[in-house]
Amino acid sequence: MTSSTPFSVRCTLTFGDIYGQVLAWMAVIFVSLAAGLALMGSSRPLFALVGVGLILVLSLPFLLFAFVTTLLNHIQLDPSEQSQTT
Repeated sequence: MTSSTPFSVRCTLTFGDIYGQVLAWMAVIFVSLAAGLALMGSSRPLFALVGVGLILVLSLPFLLFAFVTTLLNHIQLDPSEQSQTT
């Protein structure tokens, strides 16, 4: 019977790794809000609410995919040292 090597899980994710993603998400939010405010003055303000909602709902899966893949890329499995007692 063989013994398996135990691993320790380490996450090396820092804020600098996701800083660009956070800035891009904030830009999407501000652009959609600006578009919504611009459309609010039109004769059909319902288009403004639908437009903002559509932009946010459609961009959310891309944001979550970027966050999750960045997180998974920064998880490391290191073999942990095990003291053998016989």
